Amino acid sequence: MSIERKDEHDHGEWLREKELTPIETTFLTTLIWMDKRFRIVDYLEILETLYYRVNLQMPKSHTEQYGLDNKFWYWYPLYALGSFSTIAYVVAAVSGALLGFYYSPSTAGDPTAAYNQLAYIMADLNFGFMLRSIHRWAAQVMVAAVFLHMLRVYFTGAYKEPREVNWILGIILISLTMVFGYTGYLLPWDQLAFWAGQIGVEMSLSVPLVGEWVAQLLFGGFSLSQATLQRMYILHVFLLPFVVTTLIAVHIGIVWMQGIAEPH
Repeated sequence: MSIERKDEHDHGEWLREKELTPIETTFLTTLIWMDKRFRIVDYLEILETLYYRVNLQMPKSHTEQYGLDNKFWYWYPLYALGSFSTIAYVVAAVSGALLGFYYSPSTAGDPTAAYNQLAYIMADLNFGFMLRSIHRWAAQVMVAAVFLHMLRVYFTGAYKEPREVNWILGIILISLTMVFGYTGYLLPWDQLAFWAGQIGVEMSLSVPLVGEWVAQLLFGGFSLSQATLQRMYILHVFLLPFVVTTLIAVHIGIVWMQGIAEPH
């Protein structure tokens, strides 16, 4: 990217000479305005060069290799599970953010306040029941879609070279999805959440050598308490969303560079 000052050019006259639609004119005018201030075109050229260099290193797809025109496989429902998982995640994230305006893990150190606030959301808040139902179903759909997506990748051999890195990312994502579901399961602090949390404590304690340390770190002790609810809330709201969103972006970016693995 050169740092020399570019020659001035009459962009207005150039636009008038072209037969452009209003949409094209608006787009080019905006691009020219931004380029004069932020040199956008230079960065677009770098990205374009990087894109072609990366894609030249990828092996030919099955369709290109054998000259197939009918890509019927692409529309097979199992090939949409990755996108379906992402949509479910976005719905769960948006609905969860809205629920966060009305939910708090506790007040004055009393964990039962979490259940009382959930009861308020479900019974008294306008559209609260619908909002929580959307969040819960989106989370369940995401878990199912991610699991089926991993099965599709495995049985079509899409985990093989050069896509092994994305396969590992997928394993990490499905693991974090389960952690997402578990931490959210405990937030209502009802009977189901209490006993699910107690099972989690016992499982942590069963880890050899470091079991007690794991239980204290994740659950705040060897029995459920206010500290347990706070830890689950922090994981579910402040840590996991940023980690999972970043990994999903990297995962999708790799798919964009490598292309979707076609069945053989």
